[in-house]
Amino acid sequence: MMGAEPVDLPPVARALIDRFSSREAKIGVVGLGYVGLPLAVALAQAGFEVIGVDLDPAKVEAVGRGESYVPDVPPKEVARLVQQGKLQASGSYAALGQASGISVSVPTPLRKTGDPDLSFILAAVQGLKSVIHEEMVIILESTTYPGTTRELVLPEVESTGLKAGVDVFLAFSPERVDPGRDDWTTRNTPKVVGGITPACTEVAAALYGQAIEKVVKVSSAEVAEMTKLLENTYRAVNIGLVNEMALMCERLGINVWEVVDAAATKPFGFMKFTPGPGLGGHCIPIDPLYLSWKLKSLKYNARFIELASEINTQMPRYVVQRVQDALNEAGKAVKGAKVLVVGVAYKPEVTDLRESPALDVMGLLREKGASVEYFDPHVPFVKHEGLDLRSAPSVVEAARQCDCAVIITHHRAIDYAALAEAAPLIFDTRNAMAAAGIRSPKVVRL
Repeated sequence: MMGAEPVDLPPVARALIDRFSSREAKIGVVGLGYVGLPLAVALAQAGFEVIGVDLDPAKVEAVGRGESYVPDVPPKEVARLVQQGKLQASGSYAALGQASGISVSVPTPLRKTGDPDLSFILAAVQGLKSVIHEEMVIILESTTYPGTTRELVLPEVESTGLKAGVDVFLAFSPERVDPGRDDWTTRNTPKVVGGITPACTEVAAALYGQAIEKVVKVSSAEVAEMTKLLENTYRAVNIGLVNEMALMCERLGINVWEVVDAAATKPFGFMKFTPGPGLGGHCIPIDPLYLSWKLKSLKYNARFIELASEINTQMPRYVVQRVQDALNEAGKAVKGAKVLVVGVAYKPEVTDLRESPALDVMGLLREKGASVEYFDPHVPFVKHEGLDLRSAPSVVEAARQCDCAVIITHHRAIDYAALAEAAPLIFDTRNAMAAAGIRSPKVVRL
């Protein structure tokens, strides 16, 4: 909205902005997961009294004890804010009756049919209807398709008799959390904000501007919703491209990792993406499909998204085939082989298993008759669609017992030199061994 005309704010908006500037307003955060808890902490650090609402009693109780269950949020900081009365948690929406600003950060998964599951958003909006009042702003952060805020949330908000942009304010601001990072946090990652009306944008931006270093205002909620989908579609498509490059290089007998590193020396026109065993996490495998689904209703086929999804989804099966080939070269059948999966979280240094390709790899290996064990210093147990496993206590001891170790997640805490010495065969989907300076004929790379 650079160069946009000044917004003529209604009196209620001006009063609300003043309350944010003076920190007199109470703020509510609905959903205290990996997005909501860091946001609640950032707002409390900025001087607001923050009330988090979550339907999971374990999370509410943990916050009440001053504990953190999100690795990116220091427990000491939660304890300090709780002790100071700046942060509290509740399992009831009624606790938000005095709030002037509410951020909604609830999950938006895909159904098994590939359709968006907006049930968490709908439940949150229904829960909020009893506490919505004049001089309040509601900001949806949950990733969803363009139009959700206006088409789904707005009618429910205005069913209270309040007019958006006049009495109450509604906006969308996509979460941009990247778990496991300490360079880009909730506080210093620019925050995109788009409202239902220009006044809604101004009020939402005024709230976030108290706690976040840079707020980027856009012209509508739909622009903000689409911005998040572009960001993650960009990543999904480029990961799909480099994964297909890995498939091509394997057929050509070329080292794809050397190709990627060489291309990355170009100082312009190229951004480095690396291949891997598939996509994982709460965003990249899912968000582009929200956009694809929405466009199907407009009779448009999002071909890049569909193709990238097809390639990325097939990578776990490709990994298992390559493991089977590597075992065959070593004179062993995959059926009856002991396979150690090293790293099961969807990315390094996190505990999150959502959509992790390791789950598919382990399931496919078991279907082929392999005995599967895993080691992950961040994930003590795995329960998923027939898998019920606990992490091996020692990666070295487990490697000595296995026929093949498969590196899925490149955690820093893993001793790759010891792993290389202990395992008879290693299939490395992340180039972790080369990154550790290890060259061994026992290592087969993706």
